[in-house]
Amino acid sequence: MAADSQNGVVASEHWTSTDSWSFWSFGLGMLLENYIFSMASIATGWVPMPKYLESLLLAWSPIWLIIGIAVAGPMADYIGRKNTFYTTMALYGIGAIGIVFSNTYVLILLFLAILLFAAGGEMNTIMAASHEMMPHKHRSKTMMLELNFINLGGVILGIVSLFTAYQYHGFQRGMIGITLLVVLVIMLIARRKTPESIRWLERKGMNERAKAEIEKYYGQEEYEARRLAAKLATEQSKSAGQSRKVGIPLKLFVTITTAFAGSAGFGLMTYVLGPHYFPNLNAAIILVATGTGFISGFFGFWADRWSRKSLLLVGYGGTFLITLIIWLTTGGWTKNLALFWILLVLLNLFVNIGYLTEDTLKGEVWPTKTRGTYTALVRFVSIGLYIATIYITQNFGLNAYTLFNSIIWAIGLAGAVAWYIAGAETGKGTSLDVASGE
Repeated sequence: MAADSQNGVVASEHWTSTDSWSFWSFGLGMLLENYIFSMASIATGWVPMPKYLESLLLAWSPIWLIIGIAVAGPMADYIGRKNTFYTTMALYGIGAIGIVFSNTYVLILLFLAILLFAAGGEMNTIMAASHEMMPHKHRSKTMMLELNFINLGGVILGIVSLFTAYQYHGFQRGMIGITLLVVLVIMLIARRKTPESIRWLERKGMNERAKAEIEKYYGQEEYEARRLAAKLATEQSKSAGQSRKVGIPLKLFVTITTAFAGSAGFGLMTYVLGPHYFPNLNAAIILVATGTGFISGFFGFWADRWSRKSLLLVGYGGTFLITLIIWLTTGGWTKNLALFWILLVLLNLFVNIGYLTEDTLKGEVWPTKTRGTYTALVRFVSIGLYIATIYITQNFGLNAYTLFNSIIWAIGLAGAVAWYIAGAETGKGTSLDVASGE
């Protein structure tokens, strides 16, 4: 009977225009994050530079990304999700205009730093807000599809870079900057039509403002239907014995190990392999890797039906096996580019399954009042470790480099196995209250 009641209530949840604006607002924010993060790899060709400066430029992306994450995580918990978004968008505008005129190494570093700081804060805030704002029956699906815009950002940058690769470098910078500004304007329009997180407002005791936001953006009846759907899903999980309590140490171990593998493993093959070993294929590698991820990312349409624990295990297990194959066949794919592209596509199919699942998980397992801060902590540590791998591997031969990549994915697999055995199920229509332990 409870299940029937739940199905009736879930069916009464409606996808509103506010949800559409929120979805596009979050998706475009994710797109810009990867567009900007990938830019440093392209920028290695903008001005002549020695090897050590090239390594600094490649490390520049994660360095400033984590600084933005460290600031914006607590900020979003303190001043709200929406105010944080307006701050990051203002910085996007400054950085986009500046990068167009950056014709020296110093200016490139300066305006990339501004853009990356904003991107780190933007994505972190989206990962907190989306779980809190989307309808219960679409929570997982919308999060994964928003994350798939990250792949689209890489695809767009790869296309712009390929089409401008043989043009004057100033023209390439201009095209990249103008594209960024166009997306930013569209995102600003969407943000003005999205509310503050009602869940965050209520946890902070701002009940009157929460009521005003509900009335303005959803209507009382629609929002009550959402509350009841989530409540019934929580009760159903409890009655089925599926609402397992998971401690903070296990959550941190799983999210940090999987996030580190996702950042470092993907980054070393997509953003560092090209500049170090295949400079003429740099833009193409970014395009193929992110294009594969974007196409495969549409599995997110079924995310509310599937097990998050199983998807995490499949993604990291498959990626580890493919990286082992890449290491064992180094002598083959370095001489046969067709084999290289096949392996890169297969690798990124599994990478993307693990990546979208892991990024969804690490924003949903924390309490609302500290969701931004804990998500930031995990991303700060994992991306910080990725920075270390860029320097550790800068003098590696290709064989050692690919072996090192396999070891990184083994670390991620350890986290996925731990969550599969001892973690809580946060997929299959689980409510955010159960997923977060609240």
